Amino acid sequence: MADGEGLSSLYGIKADAAEILVAIPTLNEEAHIERCVASLMDGDPRLARVQFVVSDGGSTDATREILERLAARYANLSWIDNPGRLQSAAINRVVEQFGSVRTILVRCDAHSVYPEGYVTQVADAIKKLGVASLVVPMDAVGQGCFQRANAWVVDTPLGSGGSPHRGGKSSGYVDHGHHAGFDLSFYTAVGGYDETFSHNEDAEYDARVAAAGGKVYLDSSIRLQYYPRATIAGLARQYFNYGKGRARTLRKHRLRPKIRQLFPIASLLAVVGSVLVAPVLPLALVYPAIYFGGLMVASIWIALSKRSICGLGAGLAAATMHMAWAAGFLGQTFFRR
Repeated sequence: MADGEGLSSLYGIKADAAEILVAIPTLNEEAHIERCVASLMDGDPRLARVQFVVSDGGSTDATREILERLAARYANLSWIDNPGRLQSAAINRVVEQFGSVRTILVRCDAHSVYPEGYVTQVADAIKKLGVASLVVPMDAVGQGCFQRANAWVVDTPLGSGGSPHRGGKSSGYVDHGHHAGFDLSFYTAVGGYDETFSHNEDAEYDARVAAAGGKVYLDSSIRLQYYPRATIAGLARQYFNYGKGRARTLRKHRLRPKIRQLFPIASLLAVVGSVLVAPVLPLALVYPAIYFGGLMVASIWIALSKRSICGLGAGLAAATMHMAWAAGFLGQTFFRR
């Protein structure tokens, strides 16, 4: 299939709506959940027969009140408690309680806004392809200045290392991506998500899928928008946890890191090492100068191309991702069992 050409316009087979189960994890999502649910449930008439379930991890804001109101509006929307609080546990609880009479699971995130017909397109693709999992590209968007800078850089090779599901334009089989939907029989056969993973549960699941002979397909014609972290502190925490999760996945499955994952690790070690030896070898500061200088140039280029001074924050966002991810990875690798 040609680059950029997905399957959504080629479907000759459609999933029976009664087969589809949609799981939406939440935890303090009062700012996003209503818009998310409305984007998912309006549009295709088939959606009236789809079962939507929100799995809430104990929200202390107005999320639960909003869910009660939404459940009164949509007859096929339910919400349940998720004592495990994590997203991995949330999805598993939905499958345990509602999955016995469904064959296709669609996973949705409360922070995202979905295009019309998203759920049925994902289900149709799984039905057509017969794959274990379907993944889709995410297109980052932002509102505040730093969030916009973050969005502009995260989907580039500088931000995500060229990961196909980060703004990718090509469809095809991949080893990992942003989870959109699953063959439920395969999901239950491999044990669902590992609930000990607070982050990187998707990549860990994909490793088990591959070991069991399943395939993961990325359909670039089915896309969603998501909002990245709006603060430096929030972004650092997120990527530190991502790094920890990736290290756990590699160790659990005895895998090797990809080249794009080695870059932030090497950068952190080189920057720290250069600073430490600089008092006796000043030339060691050449690498940090090149690294941060390159990020500065990238920031200027993004600011000019986007015609926004906010683009000057792109390098800071990229450095935060690199350093935090590498710190989490190394900390988990050498100091945690």
